[in-house]
Amino acid sequence: MTVTVSIRYWIDPYKRDAFEAYARNWLDIIPVCGGDLVGYFLPHEGINNIAWGLISFESLAAYEAYRARLRADAGGAANFRMAEEGRFIHAEERTFLRPVTPGP
Repeated sequence: MTVTVSIRYWIDPYKRDAFEAYARNWLDIIPVCGGDLVGYFLPHEGINNIAWGLISFESLAAYEAYRARLRADAGGAANFRMAEEGRFIHAEERTFLRPVTPGP
């Protein structure tokens, strides 16, 4: 069963450009580490401090393997450091979703 990880970020709206650079870095890193990147989404109108990332995997086991590869990846480690040093992400929340498929 395919699962999609929805990452909800609470960002500093005054550092949105820094978050955008962080998100752009993931566009290259995530596929190399085994994630099927749906995309990153920034606030456009309305609330200005919530951003989203969506990444799909074949299974939860594939997600766990991806997380291990991500932690070992030099680009991933550098991007995590950039976020810590820049302090533009206040919090993040992960939700695991499954697609709705046609019934029997």
